[in-house]
Amino acid sequence: MNQTGIERRSIVAGLGAGILSASLPRPLRGQAMPRVVVIGGGFAGATVARFLRRSNATIDVTLVEPNATYMSCPFSNLVLGGLRSLDEQRFTYEAVVADGVRLARTAAEDVDPAGKRVTLATGDTLNYDRLVVAPGVEFMWGALEGYDEAAAERMPHAWKAGRQTALLAAQLESMEDGGTVVITAPASPYRCPPGPYERAGMIAHYLKTNKPRSKILIFDAKERFSKQALFQQGWETHYPGMIEWIAVSMGGEVTRVDPSGNAVITDFETVEADVANIIPPQRAAAIAHRAGVVDASGWCPIDPLTFESTLQPGIHVLGDAAIANAMPKSAFSANSQGKVLAVQLARLLAGATPIETVLLNTCYSLIAPDHGISIAGAYRPGETALNPVDGAGGVSALDAGADVRALEARYGADWFAAITTEVFG
Repeated sequence: MNQTGIERRSIVAGLGAGILSASLPRPLRGQAMPRVVVIGGGFAGATVARFLRRSNATIDVTLVEPNATYMSCPFSNLVLGGLRSLDEQRFTYEAVVADGVRLARTAAEDVDPAGKRVTLATGDTLNYDRLVVAPGVEFMWGALEGYDEAAAERMPHAWKAGRQTALLAAQLESMEDGGTVVITAPASPYRCPPGPYERAGMIAHYLKTNKPRSKILIFDAKERFSKQALFQQGWETHYPGMIEWIAVSMGGEVTRVDPSGNAVITDFETVEADVANIIPPQRAAAIAHRAGVVDASGWCPIDPLTFESTLQPGIHVLGDAAIANAMPKSAFSANSQGKVLAVQLARLLAGATPIETVLLNTCYSLIAPDHGISIAGAYRPGETALNPVDGAGGVSALDAGADVRALEARYGADWFAAITTEVFG
């Protein structure tokens, strides 16, 4: 992507934020304080809670989140590359509370859509006028034969940042030079589509620096992946011969794993890995199922204008759990959706109609410390789906020079600092 394209994307994002803030209804007078409960304190949930409370101080907003701190999955691959510490991925909810959001430090156990009530793990209940479900994903343990929670202690997924990230990093550190790292990438949809391939680059950076005779095999249940040409060009530039990607048509679909031997099995071969990173199939987290907002796909169908569940009125679903069609499951998407929903909820609670909006996503990936790539898109709600806006967004130029790649790496770091400050800072 050239400099002009990057600048244009920033301008469009800024204009979108201004239009949204100008569309918020004024605080209500003489009415009971409406109650909004938000389940899940990630990029989607924390954003909508904070922006909704800022938009209208007469709305009572409660964020239900059991963890004292949020561990960010974006940029956690850099921990594996030795470029960040795990502590740098940790964020608190102090600023969210300072904005007037009530924080319920516990888990949501059940939802009664008819009674408009959330039951907490403590046994307490929260009544709501509108509910936002933003719980992220859960793993489909057993969907890949041999892979369950116990197996993840031997063959970490590291797809939820924290202890699993540290475990995978420790395994890489203890592996001897010349070892084989296996990464398995699931079929779509799943959280962060480019994530497995950025991870390959970051692990390759660590290996090139410390264990240069090692190699990485990526077994993929897909025929293609996000930013594929850019990733493969970057791998060849920085890690020639170290990374091998195996598409589903070439035997890349893993059918079984054997944790006892650290083995990955396909229909064609068995590979014994020195380090095995198994990224399992995913679906919306359990509380979304208990709320009745999940369909047969395992994900949550929504009205693309208001993110209201098509299965349960009065419940809105954000972030990775939602079926957002062309809009990918990413932190930028979750944050964009949270801002838009804050506008729509404020209007709905004030008796106003929802407004037409455009949502944005940009995904930066790091291949080497000074080699960044990106993809961007804009999405407009249609009758039944979020559709790409023709001519908006795009991907980094394939044959850009090292100076452009370094600039995108810096933009990626600036984006992460900006979004985490906006949501948690």
